[in-house]
Amino acid sequence: MSSQQSTQTMKPATAAKKLGVYLPATPASFQEGVVTRAELNELQANPPQWLSELRRTGPHPRPVVAAKLGVSIAGLARGGVTEALTTEQIEALKQERPQWLEKERATQAEVRKEAARIKNLKQEKAERADGRD
Repeated sequence: MSSQQSTQTMKPATAAKKLGVYLPATPASFQEGVVTRAELNELQANPPQWLSELRRTGPHPRPVVAAKLGVSIAGLARGGVTEALTTEQIEALKQERPQWLEKERATQAEVRKEAARIKNLKQEKAERADGRD
């Protein structure tokens, strides 16, 4: 089975997603080929120039844009951001602080706060249950 795992291949879109890069911005050779698990591991461990540059300047895929802006992907869409953005565009949005971005950041902060509250509740319940044994 392990020899089968080492020869597993993935589509370029899957590999780009795992690398956190926007597929259309990758080299044609990457877009047109398949990527083995070993090649993906090598790209992660020793990123070539094109990969380092893409990660640094973009364009970035929406999940990365959302994370850099501190909003959800749905929040990006509500704000009208449907395309990949460069690091420069993301920084400009952070400076401009449009109303939609401030609203989505506040929403995301509330979501995180609620998730933490629920996690704490579950942890307290588990601790109480452990104490009864």
